Amino acid sequence: MDTEKMRYASPGLVLIIALLLLAVLAPYLTFYDPVRASLCEPMHPPSFDHPFGTDHLGRDLFSRVLYGTRVSLLVGMSAALLAVGLGVMIGLFSGYYGGRIDSILMRLVDTVYSPPETILLMVLVTMFTRNVWTIILAIGLTHWMSTARLVRSEALSIRQRPFVESAVALGAKDSYILLAHIAPNLLYIAVISVTLMTAHAILTESFLSFLGLGIPPHLPSWGNMLNEAQRDIMRGIWWTTLFPGMMIVTTVLSINLLGEDLKKRLAPNRGGRHEL
Repeated sequence: MDTEKMRYASPGLVLIIALLLLAVLAPYLTFYDPVRASLCEPMHPPSFDHPFGTDHLGRDLFSRVLYGTRVSLLVGMSAALLAVGLGVMIGLFSGYYGGRIDSILMRLVDTVYSPPETILLMVLVTMFTRNVWTIILAIGLTHWMSTARLVRSEALSIRQRPFVESAVALGAKDSYILLAHIAPNLLYIAVISVTLMTAHAILTESFLSFLGLGIPPHLPSWGNMLNEAQRDIMRGIWWTTLFPGMMIVTTVLSINLLGEDLKKRLAPNRGGRHEL
């Protein structure tokens, strides 16, 4: 067995596992309710009782950061799965059938691509009641186009290969060809896209929450904490910004490291033909 392939513990994977453990074990690692205010101890700097300090309402930032990990990972992974699933489905049908179906689906991609992403996100978020699932839906529906184009390009190539042409000549149904021959060869694109899209979705959720359009204020999320800390940094209260900001940077960096590692391991070597 190739020893290089056995050595899979990339730094990104280790960091992501650590973050997932923090999210799962958050109730057992904290002693404070992340939403409980304590007006008798606001703006306390980091200490033994409050390792990350407290915010302007006296809420424990360590608890809020850990519970914010749950929210951010949920939004990032769910939105990525929605976006990539939609992109793979549209790209697969577009690339395999071609013709009028390809033309219609690609015009749909161009239409969704046309407006600025931020404007489209704001419109979708403000159209519905603001909650976690609304944010997931908004991000997922505005981030599937690049995956669709990539899958379409690969499906066009696979459709012309001998094993697919043989299946067609033998009278295999389209559904069988799609599921048995084309989809398995697109799996690496889906896996890598989900990984990289998760990082982008986390950044997008943080950006929306920072603007006050994301996760509802009563739920702890890293973007909400940065939104509430805008006034603090001007008064020298650094801890309300530092810790949620560090978590965003660490999470996005670890996911991108894992994505790059998966790209090297899973993507076929074709001289850089497809860039994920």
